[in-house]
Parts: sequence; C-alpha cells; structure tokens
Amino acid sequence: MALLHSFEKSGNFLFRHRGIVPVFVFLACSPVLILSLNPGIGVAALPCGWQIVVAIVSALVSFAGIVVRAYTIGTTPHGTSGRNTDKQVAKSLNTKGIYSVVRHPLYLGNYLMWLGLLLFIGNIPFLVCVSLVYWLYYERIMYAEERFLEREFGQEYLDWSVTVPAFWPKWSQFEKGDVPFHFKSVLRREYSGIFAITLCFTLVDYIRFAMVNCGHWSEVCWLRVSGIICAVMFVLMLVLRTLKHHSRILAAEENRD
Repeated sequence: MALLHSFEKSGNFLFRHRGIVPVFVFLACSPVLILSLNPGIGVAALPCGWQIVVAIVSALVSFAGIVVRAYTIGTTPHGTSGRNTDKQVAKSLNTKGIYSVVRHPLYLGNYLMWLGLLLFIGNIPFLVCVSLVYWLYYERIMYAEERFLEREFGQEYLDWSVTVPAFWPKWSQFEKGDVPFHFKSVLRREYSGIFAITLCFTLVDYIRFAMVNCGHWSEVCWLRVSGIICAVMFVLMLVLRTLKHHSRILAAEENRD
C-alpha cells in the first residue's frame, strides 16, 4: 500500500475512534502522572504563591481551548465541524471565521485544553512527550480529513489551504464569518467535554494534595476550590443533558448538530 494511502487509512481509523483512543492513552500515562505529583517534584515543590500562579495560568490555557472550540462550533454552518464518527462529512467548505486563520480549530482547542492540564501537572518532559504523541495522532486524522476535502471541493480547497495554516493560527488574516454565534449549539455539544477537563484538573489537584498530606489526612480539610468547581460543573452538566434529551429548550439549534 502506498504511504499516502496508508496515512489516509490510519487517519480514518483514528477519526472514527477519536473519542475513545485518548482515554486509553490517558490511562496508559497514569503511572507517570501519579509519579509527577509526588511532593518535591514539579508544581508540588514550588512555594504556595507560585503554585497558585501555575494553577491560574493552566486554567486560562485550558479555558482558551474551550473558547476556541465554542467559537468554532457556535459559528459554523450545519453539516460541518460535527461529532460524526462513521465517516467524513462536509456539506460546505468553511473558509471564514475561525477557519480563515486555522484549518483545524477544533483540534487546536483540544490541544490547548490538554496543554493547560499538562502545565498543571508540572512535568515538562511528560508535557513534551504527550505533545508529540498528540501531534502524531492528530496529524493522521488531519491528513485523512484534508484528503477528503480535496476530493470534495477540489481547487477551492487547495486555494484555501495554501493561505491558511493547519494548526497554529494566523490571526492577522481573520475574516468574519456569515453565521452568527449560536450559544445553544455550544451548550448542546460541549458540556461533556468541559466537565471532563474540569474533572481531570480536580483529580490532579486532589491526588497531589493527598500525596503532600500523606500521613496527616485526619487533620486536613478536603473541601477544596477544585472540588467545589467540579461539583458545580457536574450539576450544570446534568441540567444541560436533561434539557437536551428531555425538553425543547435547547432544540432551536438542533439542525446544526
């Protein structure tokens, strides 16, 4: 099999399973993650003030990823940027809005969300390794998607791809899109991902906290800011999920999902 066909085949396979594979990667990395949270290593070795700074910066980086994903989903036409896994779908070629500065904004948003978590963990070699794995993983998916778009839209796609970067945005060439921002589309589609990254931050925070206070658990207050935020996000997730599946409140954007 020619290498380009092999790349496309593996990319399509990863595309269909892109919601599952990262979970196995995360589980495989768990031992390294736990070792990274030992007292005296990484963030745990920093003074309290610097730990707060790292936590804020990490949360802002992940929030930037959420914003990128939210803006992409909220301003793209029906039939594009979906959660489809069976096959590639594109009813039109997005070239405006976020797609005027980057070709794969959803994957950029994903990376920023995970980058924030990796910064919060504080193991730089681990961050570099995960970033490389992320690039190799999504590079195949992006390759398969772009081969599909090239076949669907031909020269129109080629002309657009020449000027727009694949992953790192070129903000200077931003062109406002024709679709207004639809907040309900974001609420319908993003609540689970936002809760997942919040839960990951909370788990890292509590594991680090437990390891630092090992042997003194009975004297420690386990009610932490991360736990409160996670509990609030869990309730919001349940509310939004209920509204999505058992009411018409969020159904106005149904034709966009």
